[in-house]
Amino acid sequence: MVPRLTTALTGPLLDLERTFLDRATDIEQWFRARWQEHAPPFYGSVDLRNAGFKLAPVDTNLFPGGFNNLNPAFLPLCVQAAMAAIERICPEAKNLLLIPESHTRNRFYLENVARLAAILERTGLNVRIGTLIPEIAEPTAIELADGARLLLEPLRRLNGRLGLADFDPCAILLNNDLSGGVPDILKDLRGQVVIPPLHAGWHVRRKSRHFAAYDRVAGDFAQAVGIDPWLINPGFAVCGKVDFQAREGEECLAANVDAVLTRIRAKYAQYGVAERPFAIVKADAGTYGMGVMTVHDPAEVRGLNRRQRNKMAVVKEGLQVSEVIIQEGVHTFETLSGNAAEPVVYLIDRYVVGGFYRVNTERGRDENLNAPGMRFEPLAFDCGCSMPDLNSAPDDAPNRFFAYGVVARLALLAAAIELELTAPPARIA
Repeated sequence: MVPRLTTALTGPLLDLERTFLDRATDIEQWFRARWQEHAPPFYGSVDLRNAGFKLAPVDTNLFPGGFNNLNPAFLPLCVQAAMAAIERICPEAKNLLLIPESHTRNRFYLENVARLAAILERTGLNVRIGTLIPEIAEPTAIELADGARLLLEPLRRLNGRLGLADFDPCAILLNNDLSGGVPDILKDLRGQVVIPPLHAGWHVRRKSRHFAAYDRVAGDFAQAVGIDPWLINPGFAVCGKVDFQAREGEECLAANVDAVLTRIRAKYAQYGVAERPFAIVKADAGTYGMGVMTVHDPAEVRGLNRRQRNKMAVVKEGLQVSEVIIQEGVHTFETLSGNAAEPVVYLIDRYVVGGFYRVNTERGRDENLNAPGMRFEPLAFDCGCSMPDLNSAPDDAPNRFFAYGVVARLALLAAAIELELTAPPARIA
């Protein structure tokens, strides 16, 4: 199922999708050259927005938590991609320790952990799940809705190595975004590979750094295939000293919102877009749709009421927000049963392995859909994102998914560059 755009696809997006089809060979060659220069993250997910006149990423997660929402038919593709990633990062791996978030009450997330473990097991790894929850002092089984059983075990550290009571892994895969920082138990491990690297966590990452890298990637790609980079790139600005509770930084916010909206209006005028421009103000670090607001006018960030300030002031782990990114808002004109929808594309290594539509029954096309009220619809791919049908229309299912996959891979490439730029100096033995 591909949600249909509510607007006729006769404008820039249709032209963009047609360009992707016409230049498909060149695009794959371009990506192949880039992946020789930059190692892809182990996995990731990319939130896309399809405005009908623009297709752009709005967030990139390096600890994706929705593998349970992917079409089961694409499990073999996930396994093959995971094999490629393991062979590249840790070819001698036999035992792998998976460390998830501490969401023991979130059954949907735990189903994701179970699916991820199943993918890894099929690559030929012995997989066990260790938990950072201090209250779990012995192996604890959790029954899932589909009848599966997940075993969480307490972590043990011995002689600088992390494992379980009877399990010494050579690789550790984090499905925990480290928003609250790196626990001591994960620091300075001996002879063990941590995937993704610790500096991929939100204690280090900043969305503004990611989109600065994406801006570079999108510009290079656009020049290579002959398109306006704006068609795939959301502009942004940053305010680095904000205190919502103390009402500090409001003028910085207002000035940057005005600058972003001004740039959007100029591009809308260039392309004849009649929609109302908007910007998204969100915490520069963090996930789960926390610390996010939609604004259409600079005045909206001045004099926020108590409820708005409380909503923006804190993100996951109770961390205070002091840095925000002001991002160009990208409408979504895709709908499922009349509700706003956006595609989320999943990648392992450099391969697109599936995705799903995030559908929110309580939010509009110019709002953040990763919020209370959302539900998920899996993308029922008839074929993979790397298999466009050159004999079909640009917006037919395989070609629409191919376009999603191209933009998602650009975002993953930006994440690879971001991680290179933020990597800590190598230690000298």
